[in-house]
Amino acid sequence: MATNRVLLITGASRGIGAATARLAASRGYDVCVNYRRNRAAADAVVDACHAAGARAAAVPADVAVEGDVVALFQACDRTLGPVTALVNNTGILETQMRVESMDAARLARVFATNVTGSFLCAREAIRRMSPKHGGAGGAIVNVSSGASRLGSPGEYVDYAASKGAIDTLTIGLAQEVADDGIRVNCVRPGFIYTDIHASGGEPNRVDRVKQFVPMKRGGQPEEVAHAILWLLSDEASFTTGAFIDVTGGK
Repeated sequence: MATNRVLLITGASRGIGAATARLAASRGYDVCVNYRRNRAAADAVVDACHAAGARAAAVPADVAVEGDVVALFQACDRTLGPVTALVNNTGILETQMRVESMDAARLARVFATNVTGSFLCAREAIRRMSPKHGGAGGAIVNVSSGASRLGSPGEYVDYAASKGAIDTLTIGLAQEVADDGIRVNCVRPGFIYTDIHASGGEPNRVDRVKQFVPMKRGGQPEEVAHAILWLLSDEASFTTGAFIDVTGGK
């Protein structure tokens, strides 16, 4: 059985995912860098992982598509080995909008990626980590959002609701697979300087709202990555079903 630690991170070509990949590589993980479209950005993350002495590979997949998820994990199996750690990081949001203006197509897109994608990736990871399937345990970290507690009224109630589902997934799955030696935890980032805000039509959103954060600033992707890596590590060996809010106190 392989003894290397293999970490698969979804949506790892930018933002929190990329920061997590770089930090993980520096701590001895081999890293599977999942991306959907931006191959150049994913390759740059892989190069950074290689520079840190890690093995790494960029693998395209849309986590909302079941066949893509299966192929993603199979590609990781071939290039790096079966995953021993998973970070469910991929998340999308759409243009700021009130619920009264949302249509079913928008809701389907958000929930397919943010919720169904996380379930599918967790399923494939468990099939490799669980002793029932020949594995030796492992760790999963889900990336939720402070929005799951705040609701994002007037902007992203659908996104917030999808992250609320991730919170519930964390609680239930942690209990379901605890005796398989698989720990499942969650980080909830707050207002972090990443490209996701441009998707909602307001690239500078963090600067607008940081006055409402007790620490009076936005966060950096690396600050979230440190919380993720702690939850993956042996230092968190008795921690499962837990949440770390990286929100500056919001």
